[in-house]
Amino acid sequence: MKITRNQLENQHIWIYAIALLIGGAVGLLSPGAGSSLDAAISPLIAILMYGMFTQIPFLKLREALSNLRFMMALLIANFIAVPVIVWVLITLFPLTPPVLLGVCLVLLTPCIDYVIVFTQLGKGDEKLMLASTPVLFVVQMILLPVYLWLFIGGNMEGIVRVGPFLDAFLFLIVVPLIMALLTQVWAGRKTAGARFLDWTAWLPVPFMAFVLIVVVASQIGKVYSDLDAIVRVIPIYALYLVISPIISRFIAALFKLDTGEGRALIFSAGTRNSLVVLPLALALPGDWARLAAAVIVTQTIVELVGELVYIKVVPRLMK
Repeated sequence: MKITRNQLENQHIWIYAIALLIGGAVGLLSPGAGSSLDAAISPLIAILMYGMFTQIPFLKLREALSNLRFMMALLIANFIAVPVIVWVLITLFPLTPPVLLGVCLVLLTPCIDYVIVFTQLGKGDEKLMLASTPVLFVVQMILLPVYLWLFIGGNMEGIVRVGPFLDAFLFLIVVPLIMALLTQVWAGRKTAGARFLDWTAWLPVPFMAFVLIVVVASQIGKVYSDLDAIVRVIPIYALYLVISPIISRFIAALFKLDTGEGRALIFSAGTRNSLVVLPLALALPGDWARLAAAVIVTQTIVELVGELVYIKVVPRLMK
């Protein structure tokens, strides 16, 4: 039986749920095999982003960047509202410094990669999300040290390294974006290019599933070995996923965003920088790296489950 692309996309939630289960089973039943998949995370995310970027009409990006109301709402949601939410949550749930650093790293940095995929799946305006990626990256790099100093203290100076985060941004965003642009130029000039561009539309769903499998399989062992720390952060992540869309919905109404813009805002504020920020946590010294990475991976797992709910709930929240 031949499956169509629409049929594949309509079954994405079940595909992702199965991927989570497979990744968990591999990571727990065969830790060695799971750990060996760690190196595959970044290449798979890069392919996923390439497949997503090829489907976005770049000629309309100038229009998206000129949407000042959306950009203002996006900046306020991610860099004013979100830090307030995080401050409230870490005040209610006190954490040790390494765990607190991991929570702040992942919750204070808006996602700049697969949020575009989930925005599209949740019927939001993915072009606006793509256009906002460089803005979100630059602003979070400027403000992250400030937030870490405010939330954790001045002793964080010299611990957080920008290099790994910058490398991840270039490899996971810039390179796939350039390749997607070249593909679209090729498609506009050659029939073979047009056929290839059409074929790339098959990439996002299966490669999102592959990403889920390798992330969970390669990192779940860290979650399991630091279970005491993990138990303390799960309520923070769960509450964040509940509170964030409510605040974002209010901001969307305040700025009078349309339906697609409002949904994109909700996904941006709700989706954190879990996969891209992981190399930054791994660059920390000693036990700080182990604990920070464990709580970041926990956020990834909680968030991925939450995103599957978001895909169904956000279109109803923003009608």
